[in-house]
Amino acid sequence: FGKVRTMTDDQGKSIQNLKPSMVALITGLSEVPPAGSVLIGVENDSIARLQAQKRATYLRQKALSKSTKVSFDELSEMVANKELKNIPVVIKADTQGSLEAIKNSLLELNNEEVAIQVIHSGVGGITENDLSLVSSSEHAVILGFNIRPTGNVKNKAKEYNVSIKTYTVIYALIEEMRSLLLGLMSPIIEEEHTGQAEVRETFNIPKVGTIAGCVVSDGVIARGIKARLIRDGVVVHTGEILSLKRFKDDVKEVSKGYECGIMLENYNEIKVGDVFETYKEIHKKRTL
Repeated sequence: FGKVRTMTDDQGKSIQNLKPSMVALITGLSEVPPAGSVLIGVENDSIARLQAQKRATYLRQKALSKSTKVSFDELSEMVANKELKNIPVVIKADTQGSLEAIKNSLLELNNEEVAIQVIHSGVGGITENDLSLVSSSEHAVILGFNIRPTGNVKNKAKEYNVSIKTYTVIYALIEEMRSLLLGLMSPIIEEEHTGQAEVRETFNIPKVGTIAGCVVSDGVIARGIKARLIRDGVVVHTGEILSLKRFKDDVKEVSKGYECGIMLENYNEIKVGDVFETYKEIHKKRTL
């Protein structure tokens, strides 16, 4: 806002009034308005200041509202990056039967870790009220079955930056949401035992660390694999095998019955009688 101090027309002449279709260069505003802005004349500075504050508040809230909206592709990316644990949706369908079938199928996918949150559902086309509801809910999307956004709703969806996904097959809708939820879920981590070695002797090498002289009693011991150091049945350390040797040679793995030298990463408190237990972590996708 501001107080008009000078006005000059396109010829550079000073003018006192600006009439329709006229152009002018105005000075006195507190900041340069963006192109397309509308200037409104009011009676005094107090009214101008109040109107400017209201407008600024509206624009700030609108920007914040838009900043939380995501496209379906962006939502998928957030899922892949583990940034979400639930997906708010508005569901619209052509019939009550279709609507109930979709809602029930989606809610059956929910579990303790991830969920689809139905914030609204209804029969019929997408309305401006649906758009307003989604625009006020973080990361929400609209799912439509046998309906299409048209006219003003389509334009408003772009304005509000609301993501709308429509389907003609219920199975396709359910499977796409199932895939999204699976992306939200942490994988099942299973362990596969790979080897075991018993410590028979230890060697403290200056500036290097402790090397354990071992005999592989089960499976295969491999360099770089995860290992637990067990003492009297208690795990005293978990880490990776940093170095693996056969006599003086570095090797990738040592099989059952052979001797080897093992050095753990960042751990030297190894004692005779300790046992190395090595394992691999296998990540498996969950199912719904």
